[in-house]
Amino acid sequence: MSTPIMQLFDLRGRTALVTGGSRGLGLQVAEALGEAGARLVVTARKEPELAAAVEHLKGRGIDASYIAGDATQPADIGRVTAEAIKRLGHVDVLVNNAGVAWGEAAETHPLEAWDRVMNLNLRSVFLFSQAVARDSMIPRRSGRIIMMASIAGLAGNGGTYKTVAYNASKGGVVNLTRALAGEWGAYGITVNAIAPGFFPSKMTRATIEHYGVDAMASRAPLRRLGDDDDLKGAAVLFAAPAGKHITGQILAVDGGVSAVHA
Repeated sequence: MSTPIMQLFDLRGRTALVTGGSRGLGLQVAEALGEAGARLVVTARKEPELAAAVEHLKGRGIDASYIAGDATQPADIGRVTAEAIKRLGHVDVLVNNAGVAWGEAAETHPLEAWDRVMNLNLRSVFLFSQAVARDSMIPRRSGRIIMMASIAGLAGNGGTYKTVAYNASKGGVVNLTRALAGEWGAYGITVNAIAPGFFPSKMTRATIEHYGVDAMASRAPLRRLGDDDDLKGAAVLFAAPAGKHITGQILAVDGGVSAVHA
């Protein structure tokens, strides 16, 4: 017998840890999972932003709390993971969203900036995935890991945006998604990635102001940038029973940019 469609997208009784969940795309994904019924822990570096995010989520009827931590520090990743598992009992869904960008020509890109981008965008993603899988998902033989990649990880930038470290890190996330999906499928863990195009956020504000909304939107077949709802459906699909037979996949949510500018 098949399952009624609304049950396939129901996350009641599920738990989720969302990194970089205090604002922007991470908060949008946290909203989606919480509105579908999941209990949440969100984490990021800045406690005031986390407190505001949790207040916002609770105002939408979502069971949420926060743990402050620096995802570039392995000790903090271990502490946040352990505390989240303690609070929630286990972690059903991990969303690896924390990230940073740096604009600089490749020939003059500072090494310290390269390391900062790689440590947050790629190393922390591996370490959070490793810790949550090892300590919660593998023992329970069940789990959903959602990576936040980017269309910047699907191709070069043609020289328009000088973000070599960001592109490289997100390309790493794309193949890390596939590698972990291959290794951990035997434990009932799915690993998938969302690859957003341009969404208005703190990270993209300077780029959007420089090029202009209309010019950037014109690159997309749908002639628009992403909005506050556009990641929600993909996140819930990957987290919910509806996505149980999907793993190792990269879903671009970009208005069609990657289809015509690959």
